[in-house]
Amino acid sequence: MNIANHVELLVNRTYDELSIGETASLVRLVRADDVKLFAAESGDVNPAHLDPHYAATAIFGHIVIHGMWTAGLISTLLGTKLPGPGTIYLDQNLHFRKPVAPGDTITANVTVREKRSENGIILFDTCCTNQRGEEVLTGIATVIAPAKKLSLPRVPLPEAILRNHDHFDRFLREARLLPPILTAVVHPCSPEAIGAAMEARDEGLITPVLVGPEHKIRAAAELAAVSLAGLQIEATEHSHAATVRAVELASTGKVEALMKGSLHTDELLGAVVAGGSGLHTDRRISQVYVLDVAAYSKPIVITDAAVNIAPTLEQKRDICQNAIDFLQLLGVEKPLVAILAAVEVINPSMPATLDAAALTVMAMRGQITGAVVDGPLAFDNAISFDSARIKAIVSPVAGQADILVVPNLEAGNMLAKQLIYLAGADAAGLVLGARVPIILTSRSDALKVRLASAALAKLVAERGKAKIAKLKLAQS
Repeated sequence: MNIANHVELLVNRTYDELSIGETASLVRLVRADDVKLFAAESGDVNPAHLDPHYAATAIFGHIVIHGMWTAGLISTLLGTKLPGPGTIYLDQNLHFRKPVAPGDTITANVTVREKRSENGIILFDTCCTNQRGEEVLTGIATVIAPAKKLSLPRVPLPEAILRNHDHFDRFLREARLLPPILTAVVHPCSPEAIGAAMEARDEGLITPVLVGPEHKIRAAAELAAVSLAGLQIEATEHSHAATVRAVELASTGKVEALMKGSLHTDELLGAVVAGGSGLHTDRRISQVYVLDVAAYSKPIVITDAAVNIAPTLEQKRDICQNAIDFLQLLGVEKPLVAILAAVEVINPSMPATLDAAALTVMAMRGQITGAVVDGPLAFDNAISFDSARIKAIVSPVAGQADILVVPNLEAGNMLAKQLIYLAGADAAGLVLGARVPIILTSRSDALKVRLASAALAKLVAERGKAKIAKLKLAQS
């Protein structure tokens, strides 16, 4: 087999070969990464293209891609298809008719409009349409067509990979603008645990109240080389007593958040959900991982990967609603929720698909509020426009999910850790559904992850209070 025979060629059309009405086209799916890549190359950081919170308040109500990205498709056609290699681009007028957003499929067309014998000049009608057939760009291009026939190997496109871990920065900036919240740090009896509390304090995120055996807390502080001067210590006999005292402080309003120290998560949460703890709400508590994945255009929430082992449909409703309310407090007005399963079709033999379908209907009927919910969706089509398009999935969530609701703890834990350890994601953890947010940190967490967890708890606590006060004012 001659490999050279399989090399794709760029073959041009000379001036003499071209005829009026001759046309060429190409189709491109607009990915969220296209917006960032164009911004990185052009330096155009207009918030209408990059800041979803600003864009939600702007004229179009959503992120739009740079107009010149769309115009670039015309340049691609002229330079590679019609007329192709040897073309000299002289002039282009452009009319931007409609906005283009990630998830749109754009078809670009060039059509020979006029031939001018002087200097081999040709005018092209240029047009781009979206998947609904609406014109998003029109104009006229003027080129010098090639005089010589060319057939050249297509140069492979360079691979461009975005590595942009900056999603947590916004949370930290916003949290620093608010006063630190009183936080009960439960059993901070290791250098790592006491150090994490001091880091959050030094960033102005929390004011720690240290709850646990005082002699162990002071020994851990000495090993961590941190000072406890000015800090309140609530002395208890052991870790179990520390959880009980911390929950008491939270239930009586003396602290605004809990932070796990050097004890098992289930020991802390067991005290939170115990009868008479005072931290109960009408919701099932659940955990969220907020992940900053370099390959994804926005933070993504996975729930539940640490608390509910095999949740029932009713419990999944609470897990879903907890995550929605959480993202709304972070400024995402209407989160996009993907209910995950192994496949994107309902299969009676796969209970996860039945639960996903039921949750979707529950959202339609107001049993889940404040979000767009769809499922079942497989992981690939929940986060990839390309995958959804290839599988012909029509969904308002596919390719752009904010929240991934997993079938069970094992699936969520494996998914989150795969993203952390294979994709280099940062993951901040919180427990929701109690009367105060609960910060979950791990000894293996990087500093910015520990700080992000504290920042998220602070935003939830402060904005939650403001939301309740607003509701009370409206009811009075």
